[in-house]
Amino acid sequence: MKIGETLLPEFDQEMATTRRVLERVPEDKLGWKPHEKSMTLARLAGHVGEIPGYGVATIRLESLDVAPVGGPPHEGLVASSRAQLLAAFDKNVSEARAAIAGASDEAMGKTWALLAAGKPIFQMPRATVVRVLVLNHLIHHRGQLSVYLRQTGALVPSIYGPSADEGQMGASA
Repeated sequence: MKIGETLLPEFDQEMATTRRVLERVPEDKLGWKPHEKSMTLARLAGHVGEIPGYGVATIRLESLDVAPVGGPPHEGLVASSRAQLLAAFDKNVSEARAAIAGASDEAMGKTWALLAAGKPIFQMPRATVVRVLVLNHLIHHRGQLSVYLRQTGALVPSIYGPSADEGQMGASA
């Protein structure tokens, strides 16, 4: 079994769970944030929606510079509606899944770098980047987003077990 294939069951599970969370983003509260230093709900949800796309960059590029010297910095997705957010997420998931599934073991073992202004933030094998930058990073921000949902009065779906809003795993409200 190829390295990419070993990552796909977890990828699929986390993406399905994440989509359930994104489906609950309240459109009437996109400008809400819990603290002045926090991201708005629109930006946090957008970030969660764009993270799977980093899987494509990880497989297809040698590195990604989020603030290239002389070039425009990465501008993150700010959700303007739930439909726009879910469309972006679904596209990123589909493309990332295909990239991961199609990657050779040799490619997955090659070092990849995340850069800012040409300087490395980190460098590691692509397979590790998929775990760290895509899966772990997504899980971290999805957790933040679930707190935003609770604080805005939205229903929180089951993530790794029942939520206070759902008595059983995977149930939908």
